[in-house]
Amino acid sequence: MPVSRNLAGTVFVGGAVALTLTALAYPAMLGFQTASSAQTRVIANTQWGPLTEADRDFVVKVRAAGLWEYPLGEIALKKGSTPAMREAGKHLIVGHARLDDLDRKVAVQLNITLPNQASPQQQQFVATSVAQNGKQFDTTAANILRVTHGSIFSVIAKVRATTENSLVRALADLANDTVLDHITVMEKTGTINFDQVLAQQTAPPTLPKDQLTPPPPQPGAPLVVLTARPDLNVHTDSPTPSPQVG
Repeated sequence: MPVSRNLAGTVFVGGAVALTLTALAYPAMLGFQTASSAQTRVIANTQWGPLTEADRDFVVKVRAAGLWEYPLGEIALKKGSTPAMREAGKHLIVGHARLDDLDRKVAVQLNITLPNQASPQQQQFVATSVAQNGKQFDTTAANILRVTHGSIFSVIAKVRATTENSLVRALADLANDTVLDHITVMEKTGTINFDQVLAQQTAPPTLPKDQLTPPPPQPGAPLVVLTARPDLNVHTDSPTPSPQVG
C-alpha cells in the first residue's frame, strides 16, 4: 500500500522506530550497584533461577511498551476510521493490561524497579499518531505499531530461548502471544506499507540512549496500573487463524 513521502518522513525518522524497545534500562536505579554491557551477566540469583541483565531489561521493556501502546489503543477506539482499526485498539488495551499485570508481579518478585512513563521516543509515537485524523491516523498509528512489534518479536524469542529464570520465561510466553496478536490485527487494518516496515525493523539506531530509555519513577510515586477492560470482549492469547489456502 503506498504511503505519502511526508508520512514516511514523519513515521519512519532515521530508523529510530525500529529501536523503540531495544534500549537498555537504567541499571543504577534498578537495585543493582554496577552495570555491564554483557547481557548474559548474572546480576542476581533467585529462587526462580539466575537473573541476567538481558532478563531485567526485558521486564522493563515489556512495561514501557504497555505505557504507550495501551493509551494509543484507547485513542484508536475513538479516532480509528474503520472497524478494523478500532478492533486493533481493543486488542492493544486488553493485551497490554493483561501483560502489564504479569509484568508488575514478576518485577516485585525479582526486585526490579519499573518505569511509570514510556521513553521520550515512545511518547512521541503517540503524539505523532494523535496529530492525524481519519485514514491518516489509521495509517500512521498502524505502521508505527507494526514496526515496533516486529522489532521486539525477535527479542522475545531470544529471551525465551536463553533465560534460565522461570518467571522471565512465563512473561516471555505471554509477551510472544500478545505481540503476535497485535502484529496480526495491525496487518488486518490494510494500511501497512511492508517495504518500509521491514526496512525500519533492521535499521541502525540514530537516537541517543536518553530518548530510548523510559525515565525512572519519582521516589514514592505509586505504580501506574494499566486497567483491565472486561467490557472489551477480545482475546489476545494467540492471533485469529488465517484462512486456509487452496
